[in-house]
This record gives sequence, C-alpha cells and structure tokens, in this order.
Amino acid sequence: MALTFSLLKMIFLAATSLTTVGVGLLYTYQRSLIYPAAMNNARGFTEKPSKYNLPFEEAFLETRDGERLHSFLLLHDETSPNYKSKTVLILCPNAGNIGHSLPIVELFYKNFGYNVFIYSYRGYGSSTGEATERGLKVDADTVMAFLSKHEQISKTSIVLYGRSLGGAVGIYIASKNYSLIKGVILENTFLNLRKCIPHIFPLLANFTSLCSDLWDSENDILKTSRDVKFLFLSATDDEIVPPNHMIELYRLCQSHQKKIFKFNGSKHNDTVTFPGYWDLISDFIKAIEPVEK
Repeated sequence: MALTFSLLKMIFLAATSLTTVGVGLLYTYQRSLIYPAAMNNARGFTEKPSKYNLPFEEAFLETRDGERLHSFLLLHDETSPNYKSKTVLILCPNAGNIGHSLPIVELFYKNFGYNVFIYSYRGYGSSTGEATERGLKVDADTVMAFLSKHEQISKTSIVLYGRSLGGAVGIYIASKNYSLIKGVILENTFLNLRKCIPHIFPLLANFTSLCSDLWDSENDILKTSRDVKFLFLSATDDEIVPPNHMIELYRLCQSHQKKIFKFNGSKHNDTVTFPGYWDLISDFIKAIEPVEK
C-alpha cells in the first residue's frame, strides 16, 4: 500500500512538473502559437496576382511604428458602365500570406467584379515586424487610412471579409465606424482568444489569463454601427473556435441587418468549400448600396 501511494505521489509530482514546464513554455512562446507566420513557407515566398492574370498594384504601406505592410490592390475601370463602386478588403486567416489567398482574390475581382485590397499582417509574408494584437491593430488603422485617402477606393462602399483571425481584425475595424464600411462578412471567428483555449487545449483551461493577446471581439462588436450589414458564416464542427462563439457574436451584434448561416459538418478551415457559401456572399454584397457619385 505504501509502495502504491509513493508511486502515485511520484507520478503526480512528475505530471505537475511537466504541466508547469509546459505552461511556462506556452507562456514564453505563445505568440508563435497564436500567429504561426512561418507555416507553409509563408515567410519565404509570396505568389503574385499575375499568376492568375489579374492586374494589380503592389505597395508597402508604412505604419506609424515603422513597419512595412506588403499589399496588393486590384482596381476596376471606374469609367466603365459596369463599374460596381464596391471594394472588398480581405482580412486573412492565420498561417499564411496574401499569396495563399489569391484564389479568393480572383473570385471577388474577376467573378464578382469588385475592387480588392489585401495585405499581409506584420510578421507575415513580406511584411516586416512581429505579430502582436497591438501591432495588427496598428496595421488595420494604417490600411484604413490608406483606403480612406485613395482617390478611387474612397468613393466606394467597402465590405470587410474576415476569416478566423481576420474576423477579429474585421470586428476591430468595424468598431472604429469608418464611414466607408458598409458591410462585414465574418467566418469562424471568436469572442476572444482566451475563451478559445479550453476548446483547443483542455488541460490549459485554468491558465487562460496567461494569454497576453485578447482580441476582445465580444465587446468590440457592441461598438459597431447599427447601419452596417453583417453576415456570419459558421462551421458546426469547428475544432479550433467553439461554434457557439459565432452564435454569440451574432446575438451581440447591433446591426439592423444581420444574418447567420451554419454549415453542417464543416470544420474551421473548409467552410469556404461548402455548397452555398459563395452564393450567400454574392447576394450579401449585391444588396449593399454603392456610394453615390
């Protein structure tokens, strides 16, 4: 009996030590986990829109804290009778750079006929710096300052399209109530990062306060204008963001015109491939009024 007790005590102490070490390592390297900027060779090479025969302007935007954001801008001829006077600002998900999102850029630009702007967050792709919540918010402010002053884009209705982390960035931008923002599309984003931890790492449920970057979307969404339209696209089997986060964000949203759609059987990264996904987005943007000339 004494031997059994001693053995259990040793196992308990070993497990406690491993947990302590694990938590310490996670705290130290948490931003590498939250922002896996190097995955998929994202820091090594960025594909350009020319691969898809898309006309584009390439620019590096200077942030107020000295970083440079790599971006692509795709414009339609504003003198064309078919010009739609709408711009989609694509806010990327995690683990990649803007080159990985070019098939989506092509859809918005070529198939739907909208102007498109897309950029890599600091620390991602060819952008400089290291990703942090504060830094990505500075990036978002920099992008909106650029678009608001752009001769052509400033005369269009802007729709934000954010997936996962990009959805949190989109909610932040919408909370600033820029007059150009007319619509927001959110896919599989979260109430805040700390509330995601138990879903992904159950053993760390008691250590969520150690997460230094919060992304408090559940409070930011309360600050958005009631006149901005919202579309929520949610995976029912999301293994990264608890599906009820999207439901709660929808409930909290103050918009007079909001809709939520659930994709049964979809997971965090494959919702975009499910039937009906792009039809919903197309109908949503079509219904947004263009800026009057």
